[in-house]
Amino acid sequence: MERNSIGQSSYKELFQRYSNNPIISKKDLPYSANTVFNAGASKFKNEFILLMRVEDKRGISHLTLARSKDGIHNWQIDPRPTISPLSDDYPEEIWGIEDPRISYLEEKEIWAISYTAYSEAGPLVCLAFTKDFKHFDRQGIILPPENKDAALFPVRFNDRWALIHRPVAKMAGVGAHIWIAFSPDLKHWGDHKLIIPAREGSWWDANKIGISPPPLKTEEGWLILYHGVKITGSGVIYRLGLALLDIDNPSHVIARSDEWVFNPEEIYEISGDVDKVVFPCGWILEDDEIKLYYGGADSCIALATANLPKLLDWLKKHNSLQG
Repeated sequence: MERNSIGQSSYKELFQRYSNNPIISKKDLPYSANTVFNAGASKFKNEFILLMRVEDKRGISHLTLARSKDGIHNWQIDPRPTISPLSDDYPEEIWGIEDPRISYLEEKEIWAISYTAYSEAGPLVCLAFTKDFKHFDRQGIILPPENKDAALFPVRFNDRWALIHRPVAKMAGVGAHIWIAFSPDLKHWGDHKLIIPAREGSWWDANKIGISPPPLKTEEGWLILYHGVKITGSGVIYRLGLALLDIDNPSHVIARSDEWVFNPEEIYEISGDVDKVVFPCGWILEDDEIKLYYGGADSCIALATANLPKLLDWLKKHNSLQG
């Protein structure tokens, strides 16, 4: 791949948008709502599952399930919210539940759903388990405010589970970075470590970053897709970049992309409740094809596809940790 004198490169888009995006918008919901976006994704009984964030007309979010045979068409959406905030029993959910990430824990034969609950003290991280996507066993708070953008690895490392998360310090100029934590029981978390700092200055991922879908296991390491938030004169822009973590030691970052790989361009990504946002919470790998499900402008769900070997090859050439 040829690069010019200022480090830029010319390449075809790594992620290809589905031609009939968006695949789900509020008009497709069987009940009234403000918006639908930011869906966790998984496979269940040979179906594609989306656990979608839906914001009602009060401004409070809940989660609703959608199913499809091919992950593109004919989405069957639950007729009512699948997981609603239960603030009487879980007061941390008083202002809604948001942005689920789904990880299948093969060892336990369960799906783990990490999500953001919006409490009176700010956003925090909660966890729930399910075996059928009908019944959900809430585990409550696992990380206190202010924290969000959390995703579980699907396996243990030296008998401990690992979690990516994004705490935010209430100090000017500190920024928001990607951290990792470990747990013996999925409840108590420690050994927190900052692994991917937000860059500074005019970078596309300066000051505020966070993981998007859960880490994806590949032959070369754990592939991370993360969002970076750039502040401009016309507002913020949410873009996506790549990183790679060591397969046996996810605290060790092998690669981090210098450029972003996905950017708001289409009208459904540029204009909505929050303009200029692409925000995925789920992706599904089959053979070498990735289906990426992302929220567009906090107003719809869209689909893009990518080839896994091409992503890994591109990341090698655009690794800002080398040279």
